[in-house]
Amino acid sequence: MKLKANSLKDLLIHLGIIIGLGIIIILTFFYIYLPVTTHHGESITVPQLEGVHLDELDEFLLERDLRYEVTADSGYSAEYPPLTVLSQNPKEGKKVKENRKIYVSLNATSPPNVKMPKLVDGSLKNAQMVLESYGLLLGEISYEPHEFQNAVLKQKLNGEEIEQGTDLPKGSTIDLVIGNGLGRPFSMPNVVDNKKEEAEFIIIGSGLQIGKIRTREDDEKAAGIVLQQYPEAGTSVRTGNKVDLWIVAPKNQDELLTPEEI
Repeated sequence: MKLKANSLKDLLIHLGIIIGLGIIIILTFFYIYLPVTTHHGESITVPQLEGVHLDELDEFLLERDLRYEVTADSGYSAEYPPLTVLSQNPKEGKKVKENRKIYVSLNATSPPNVKMPKLVDGSLKNAQMVLESYGLLLGEISYEPHEFQNAVLKQKLNGEEIEQGTDLPKGSTIDLVIGNGLGRPFSMPNVVDNKKEEAEFIIIGSGLQIGKIRTREDDEKAAGIVLQQYPEAGTSVRTGNKVDLWIVAPKNQDELLTPEEI
């Protein structure tokens, strides 16, 4: 009877040892071996893909244990060559698991066409925002006389005016002609045969500026009388325009003109 008791005890001890070893082996396999060999639980930081060419993308992501898929909604940007990444999801810097798929959109091989928007009669600021929303670039800005300052007078492509609704490649450069805000046109007053001081009073009072003053000999008229003006009387002018005068030269030293009047 004593031998049987010892045998049962030894059996239980050996069984406990076997079970314990089994538990240790299982825990070691799942919590030590697998994480070490498969990098289980590790996260990968998504790299920046914007600007990376399609030919380089596969190798670039495989080195980082990631994959990619090109989305159908590819766009266009003049800043990048064709077939380079324009956007990505997840974004750069996000933490993901290995073998995660990154969705990318590529730059089109050729720019799509857009309709030329109507910029004329709007403001320069509005034109800048509209061009940007259409994927067009603002080119050279020139100014012409017009009563409204910064009003768009003309829209041009390659030196030619372009009408609203015309098809053109996205990324095209649009030049604008802008109003200088010098006021409504009016008829140039006549200052010929007036004295220089009176002519200047009329010019300045009309919202115009005194331009160059030149002298000319004339034996029939007194010194300082206006002989000629430019623009001529009756010509269409705008507020702020300059007016040049030609006046009778002095006949003696007592009638010398100031340096700016020579």
